[in-house]
Amino acid sequence: MSVLLLKLAAPLQSWGVSSRFARRETQQYPSKSGIIGLISSAKGRRRTDPIEDTLRDLRFGVRIDQPGRLIRDFQVALSLDGRTQYPLSQRYYLADAKFVAGIEGETSLLEGIRDTLVRPEFPLYLGRRSCPVTESLVLDQIRDEPLPQALKDPTTWQAATWYRKKQPTVVHLPIFRDHAEDDTVDALTEQVRDVPLDFNPARREYGWRTVITDHIEVHNPEGRDLAHDPFAAFGGD
Repeated sequence: MSVLLLKLAAPLQSWGVSSRFARRETQQYPSKSGIIGLISSAKGRRRTDPIEDTLRDLRFGVRIDQPGRLIRDFQVALSLDGRTQYPLSQRYYLADAKFVAGIEGETSLLEGIRDTLVRPEFPLYLGRRSCPVTESLVLDQIRDEPLPQALKDPTTWQAATWYRKKQPTVVHLPIFRDHAEDDTVDALTEQVRDVPLDFNPARREYGWRTVITDHIEVHNPEGRDLAHDPFAAFGGD
């Protein structure tokens, strides 16, 4: 199997997995449904088109390189004639966040996905239409290595310089990826409902997946030394 790494960075992102009614929340990291929707849009597929099994079966993982900050926006909608005002809605976004997402599959399939992301059929968004893609999505060449190994490559850390300067000299980057048969039984897992079964707005449907929680330790030469010696003020050895 091969891996294609994607850089997800923009002023705003929003990855909802449990939004209801007038409250539209965002997950702390990109969802599998959001990435499959992104790829489907690049391929020119509409929401009413069936989801390709080859996309749904891709092994997926994401690393939080720069978590960003949670912001909330209030929106009011009116009917077309302006006579009816709908309930005030709350929409949550991640501002200035940066992620590295990885998809694992057959090389030929990933090559096709890479090409469509470079030249997409439809405009691309990071979760919602109010969050357009502003940077190149494809991070580097297709890798001939497992997904966990690709996500643990420290040379692909995408955090901005200003963010690195505020962090310690050693940074731990969280990783969330699909559970695999060869994972250890004691690995920390959680259940997430973000596997798209149908994107049709009239009957959106999502399935569950098991997510492994992992991390990578990255050395940050631009960071601050936060080591503290409580006896340093007294001098001596």
